[in-house]
Amino acid sequence: MIRAQSLTRRYGPLLAVDNLSFEVEPGTILGFLGPNGAGKSTTMKMLTGFLEPTSGSAQIFGHDIRNDGLAARRRLGYLPEGAPLYGELSVERFLSFVAEARGFRGDELRRRRHAAIDRLNLGEVAGQTIETLSKGFKRRVGIAQAILHDPPALILDEPTDGLDPNQKHEVRRLISEMSSDKIMIISTHILEEVDALCTRAMIIARGRLLADDSPEGLLKRSRYHNAVTLVLDDLQVAASRLGELSEAAEVEVRRGRLTIFPSGRGDLFEAVTRVVRESGWQVSQIQLESGRLDEVFRTVTGAPERAA
Repeated sequence: MIRAQSLTRRYGPLLAVDNLSFEVEPGTILGFLGPNGAGKSTTMKMLTGFLEPTSGSAQIFGHDIRNDGLAARRRLGYLPEGAPLYGELSVERFLSFVAEARGFRGDELRRRRHAAIDRLNLGEVAGQTIETLSKGFKRRVGIAQAILHDPPALILDEPTDGLDPNQKHEVRRLISEMSSDKIMIISTHILEEVDALCTRAMIIARGRLLADDSPEGLLKRSRYHNAVTLVLDDLQVAASRLGELSEAAEVEVRRGRLTIFPSGRGDLFEAVTRVVRESGWQVSQIQLESGRLDEVFRTVTGAPERAA
């Protein structure tokens, strides 16, 4: 597994990562979430040995990243933020260089390079220089070099940042396919990434761990969990009537929608639909909410709600 123990990093007076501890086991896709400047990339750099902790330690499958760094890094694939690459090299030559640095030679090098190119669908640009590629292809090359040696753990910093929807879908599909027996840590500030990919999510802010749960567990923390949202003509009349239900804790009219929040007494959705039928209201939309990650994120990180 990957284990972080009291990881701390200071830049002079700035405390970027504050006493962070966690463990990740194979088969886990961990979404590492936080606002910009939360300490995500700094934590990634400490886990991969690119940055030395001020205090604390990290182990990659039992190998300490400081005391046994080479063995630890052999078990890691790393996509840094921005995926820095050698732009003057062709895709094929760059991957050959990475394979050589990883210790592969001859037929094994060619097999590894071909497998990475095939898996990331890079065949059509294999002979092009990296500087001529689109951002989407550059991200794919960055992931290709990370998986070249088939490591048991992958750490990907903002893997879909700047990609179009189709490119995001392809990268997420690849991550899901590789995740069955690997540790996948994905640093991101894109909340949809959690829904689309992750089996576990950690939220940090100001360098501190604030939440560690499954995506479903995080959704249950939302005040919108099991709330009912309606779109209909007379919102104020409906709000007054539905607010009287014992199953309702409060109601909210916002942006042309009425949301009723559960009190925990009885089935709110059943009660709302009963009143809608009895009142003969023309409802264009009714939805049982699972919860809203953006609202949980703002609450956990202390960011204020934007006014309606």
